[in-house]
Amino acid sequence: MTRCNGGWRPNAGLLSAGRASQFLWWLIASLTLCMGIGTPSHAQAVQSVPPTPIDVKKVELGGTPWNSQWDQIIENALPPEMLSSQVPQGVRRFCPRFYVMGIKDKRRFWAYFFQALAGAEAGLNPDASVRHSDPEGAPAMRSEGLLQLAYADRDRYGCDFNWQVDRALKANDPAKTILQPKNNLECGVKILVNQTIVQHKPLLTRSGYWSTLQPDGPSYRVFAKQMTNPPAACGLPTKSAIDKSATTKSVQDNANRRQTPK
Repeated sequence: MTRCNGGWRPNAGLLSAGRASQFLWWLIASLTLCMGIGTPSHAQAVQSVPPTPIDVKKVELGGTPWNSQWDQIIENALPPEMLSSQVPQGVRRFCPRFYVMGIKDKRRFWAYFFQALAGAEAGLNPDASVRHSDPEGAPAMRSEGLLQLAYADRDRYGCDFNWQVDRALKANDPAKTILQPKNNLECGVKILVNQTIVQHKPLLTRSGYWSTLQPDGPSYRVFAKQMTNPPAACGLPTKSAIDKSATTKSVQDNANRRQTPK
């Protein structure tokens, strides 16, 4: 075989001499080489997302950073509408070039956005569970997981939470369906899609689901601080002290190295 993209023709001498085993080895090696040339590695196909300030700080303090695999969960959950001109103009506050960026860069922006939201809502802690008392005497409710969601969101937005299974578990048990990062983040994407695409509300609005996305409040200021290091493609002028070459993957690698015994 002399080419990967065309027909192959074995050396007739190999077969005529009865050296079938050598021919088989040669054929396997050639196919392996062609597959290696034609298939890009996963590392080349997926670009890392920058870290938020809280992510960097947690590593400095010896905490657990944002898991770069969560970025992929978010990117995979995004519907086409969130990568289109249907996204409200308010997105330009955090990503001025959003509407002219490519699809991959838009996906990276939303991955960073939800990382920042999780930083403001739960300090990037997937097991966070906060109990709230209703001022009018209604039963206490909990906000749970990376995006501080509720079991009622299952019926409202079609989220993959199961109270009947979780009710027997402790409040911060990571086995709870609502605390599993994939379920929580995918639900968060659905909630934001409902707000911005279905209901045509602004990205930042007083009637939004998260208080951190309600402008002018103290919770919003916490979120805005986390939005200071978006992907470079956004073209946001920033004075962030974070190394622009850093990514969530490199932050996590640094954390792992610190935890490795000498």
